[in-house]
Amino acid sequence: MSTPAKKYGILVAVDGSPASEAAVTWAARESALRQTPVTLLHVIAPLIVTWPITTAQLEIAEWQDDNSRQVLEQAQKIFHAAAGDADVPPVRTESVPSPVIPTLYEVSKDAMMMVVGNRGTGAHRHLPIGSVGAGLLHHAHCPVVVVRAGVDTDTTAPVLVGVDGSPASEAAIRLAFEEASLRGVDLVAMHAWSDTAVFPAVEMDWHLYEEQAHETLAERLAGWQEQYPDVDVQRRLPCDRPAHWLVTESRTAQMVIVGNRGRGGFSGMLLGSVSSTVAQLSSVPVIVVRE
Repeated sequence: MSTPAKKYGILVAVDGSPASEAAVTWAARESALRQTPVTLLHVIAPLIVTWPITTAQLEIAEWQDDNSRQVLEQAQKIFHAAAGDADVPPVRTESVPSPVIPTLYEVSKDAMMMVVGNRGTGAHRHLPIGSVGAGLLHHAHCPVVVVRAGVDTDTTAPVLVGVDGSPASEAAIRLAFEEASLRGVDLVAMHAWSDTAVFPAVEMDWHLYEEQAHETLAERLAGWQEQYPDVDVQRRLPCDRPAHWLVTESRTAQMVIVGNRGRGGFSGMLLGSVSSTVAQLSSVPVIVVRE
C-alpha cells in the first residue's frame, strides 16, 4: 500500500546549510524507492526595515534572488549525486519570497511528506532543532522528516516505530510498515507500558502488565502484518519512559517514526513530549506523523 502523491510530492525545504544538504540526500533515496517526484523549495525571508533605504533594499533583494538560485542549483546537484544511477522521477525547484514558516506550513497541505534539516543557516549550533524544523513539527499538515548532517545511516538497519495506541501512532505504524517494506528491512515496534518512570511495588503483578502490553502491541500490528507479509517485526516492550528507550534503540536503526502526540497528550496539543524528545535527540532521521 503506497501513500498517494500530492502536488509537491516529497517536499524538501532547502537553505544551503549542511543539514539541508543531508535532507536532499535522504529525499533522493526516498524518491527512488517510492518513484515519487521531489520538489526543492527555497523560501526567501522578506527584508524588514524600519527606515527608508530604497537603494539598499533593492541591492539586498537582488542578492537574495541570486543566493536562492545558487542554493537551488546546489541542491539539484546534491540530489542527482545522491540518486546516482537510480531511476528517479523529475525533480523540480521553486523559490518563493515570503515568510518562511507560514509558507512551509501552507505548502505542506499539498505535500506527501516534508523533509527538513534539523538546523538551518541561522540556527545556533547548539540547538538540536532550529526554529523552522520546530515550527513544522508543530504545525505541518503532512509527515515531517528531520535529518541531521554528518550522520552515516546504515541502510540495512531496521525501521523503528513507537506504538502507544493513539490515532497518530496508528498513522505512524502504517508509514513504518511502508518504509520497512520499501527498504527490505526489519521493523522494530516499541510499546512502553507507561509514559513516565515506574517504581516497582512488591504487590504489583508485573507479569500481568507485561502480558497486557504484549496483547496491545499484537493487536496494533496484526492488520498491518497481513498487508506487509514481507516485513519481519521485532517487538520491544520496555515498562516505561518511551522517549528514552526510543532514542536508545534509534542508535541501531536507520530511522524512527512516531506520532505527533500520544496517549498522554491533551486535546489541542500539537506535539507531544515523546515525539519532541525523539526528534531532538535521535541522530538518525525522525519522521513525525500527524493523526
